[in-house]
Amino acid sequence: MKAAPADQIRLLDVQGLDTRLQQLAHKRRSLPEHAEIESLTKDHTQVRDLLVAAQTEESDCAREQTKAEQDVDQVRQRAVRDQQRLDSGAVTSPKDLENLQREIASLAKRQGDLEDVVLEVMERRESAQERVAELTERVGAVQGKLDDATARRDAAVEELDAEAASVTKEREVVAGSVPDDLLKLYEKLREQQGGVGAAKLYQRSCQGCRQELAITELGEIRAAAPDTVVRCENCRRILVRTADSGL
Repeated sequence: MKAAPADQIRLLDVQGLDTRLQQLAHKRRSLPEHAEIESLTKDHTQVRDLLVAAQTEESDCAREQTKAEQDVDQVRQRAVRDQQRLDSGAVTSPKDLENLQREIASLAKRQGDLEDVVLEVMERRESAQERVAELTERVGAVQGKLDDATARRDAAVEELDAEAASVTKEREVVAGSVPDDLLKLYEKLREQQGGVGAAKLYQRSCQGCRQELAITELGEIRAAAPDTVVRCENCRRILVRTADSGL
């Protein structure tokens, strides 16, 4: 393949821009905020799950407390009715009076037991409410950190994308001045060779594979016409000759 030396030099410019685009893409993928956001998202999910569990517990305690208080109220009302019957003098039979007094005493004990249940449930509910308050604060704190990390990531991505867009436009202009056949070969090699399709021959070494060329290979390159497109025998990339090639 033949290509003017100037076109081959421009191919190095294209390679430089492609390398920069690769670097920007790598930097975009490797932003520390990505790992930070992933970690914070996991933390947020875990704390949020704990909060939901605590809220569920508090809600269950609230229903249990309501039921216990209703039980206390029912026993109290029954005890009041029995006491009113006793005080009214309507019950005159000694046996009935004894049974009524026994029931009143039993109701008093039952009421006391149920009130103890209410107190125990209230304590558990209060503990659950404190847990809800604590976890709500933690969720808010993690969310704040997550929002901050997301904002920093978005700002960094926006900056990198803007630079990538600028480099892409420049690349289009420079690549447009390279002969189609040379550019096609370059693109094919770049895909095969990990993003580097053309490299400078510098001080008798290929800057693509970093290998020093053999004497015979250097002799062949030295003898090749300036417009001949030469390739590295080791990595097969396009070798671009410059004043620093050491030929």
